[in-house]
Amino acid sequence: MLDRGLSLCKLHIMPKREVLHRGIFYTIELAITANGGCPGKKFLDGLSKLDREKILRIVKRLANEGKVTNRQQFKKIEGEDFFEFKNYQIRMPCYFHAAGWLIITHGFIKKEDRIRPEEIDRMKRIRDEYEKRT
Repeated sequence: MLDRGLSLCKLHIMPKREVLHRGIFYTIELAITANGGCPGKKFLDGLSKLDREKILRIVKRLANEGKVTNRQQFKKIEGEDFFEFKNYQIRMPCYFHAAGWLIITHGFIKKEDRIRPEEIDRMKRIRDEYEKRT
């Protein structure tokens, strides 16, 4: 006979993950928002093949080598706890989540000298949604 009490047990279901690249030093993941969207994947899918390959090359270098020494390709965002992958105007903000995990929040085209406040707010919102989910 089936024990009906089992249906009352709380099951822990692992949240969905969108791993972009697993390297020796880091696993790079694209954040998934509360509504199940993946803004980073959507952004990458919208880039030209050449631009996507350039960004992915930088992502893989960080994951496999542990660092990107060229500040034109990867740097800390001033005044924030975020970093960004860069290729000219293409930006993909990210943050270090746990030992060996780096999370990319989304992507955007930077058209001004400074990052627009809306993009800062968006990266924080996506991070907070991701953190609540994991």
